[in-house]
Amino acid sequence: MTSITTAPSTADAHKYGVLFVFAAGVLWSTVGLGIRLIEDAVVWQILLYRSISLSLFLYVLIRVRSGESPFVQIRRIGAPAVIAGLSLVAAYSGGIYAIQNTSVANAMLLFATAPFMAAVLGWIVLREPVRAATWIAIAVAIGGIGIMVADKSGSVALKGSLAALGSAFGFAVFTVALRWGRTGEMLPAVFLSGLFAIVITSAICLGLGLSFVLSPSDGGIAMGMGVFQVGAGLILYTLGSRSLPAAELALLSLAEVLLGPLWVWMFLGETATANTLIGGAVLLVAIAGNALSGKRIKPPPITAP
Repeated sequence: MTSITTAPSTADAHKYGVLFVFAAGVLWSTVGLGIRLIEDAVVWQILLYRSISLSLFLYVLIRVRSGESPFVQIRRIGAPAVIAGLSLVAAYSGGIYAIQNTSVANAMLLFATAPFMAAVLGWIVLREPVRAATWIAIAVAIGGIGIMVADKSGSVALKGSLAALGSAFGFAVFTVALRWGRTGEMLPAVFLSGLFAIVITSAICLGLGLSFVLSPSDGGIAMGMGVFQVGAGLILYTLGSRSLPAAELALLSLAEVLLGPLWVWMFLGETATANTLIGGAVLLVAIAGNALSGKRIKPPPITAP
């Protein structure tokens, strides 16, 4: 009788888990389209406005969800939350700069290297073992990255590609910091990253003489991204990831990578170079192969953009 009653609930949990994680990937995939639609604002202005709305949104969410202040949770996590928050600021900055200076397809595919970087960082810093299949996948991914950046030497696009890799490294540090702090709770660290970003980007805007006032269109898009693209995506991912195994989480996360270039192609007509498509295909094979080879192994938390 017990097996009869629990099986449907398990199946339902899995079904909703797939739906929530995929929906999170869809929301995260809109980052490229959102940044492309911004007309005048530069990376620091975009990040400032996005961080303000994200911080306000997450403060309310954490209070409602846990019944306590996010500052209490941050103090409980300690230094790992600070490192995680600062690394996300670097990741966000690199991500926005990358999308403004290279194709969305190129940037999104390079963002997807973050789990591989996290595996290597975890091995170096936390002495966590890395599977042989993951080392092979990393080698294949490096080959794919080499193909993607091979035709960008000496161009602005190369800077965008390097910024995308820097962004992926920031997300990797975020993941390892959470594991170092032995917490799977992402939201307090993401909330802290928003506060750090507000302070840092405000100082940069002052130093560069950038205006704090954006056009209604640019400001609205940037703040909307903080709530809907980052914040709502985090909620859906947190809900869905609880009932899904490692392989499905990794494979569903590819929705973000594949849909990002699709949106800018559909709405803005932006296309990718042959090198990006070929190298990206090699990279996706590495990610999918690593996920499928580790079906029974629970992974570290997957980070958000």
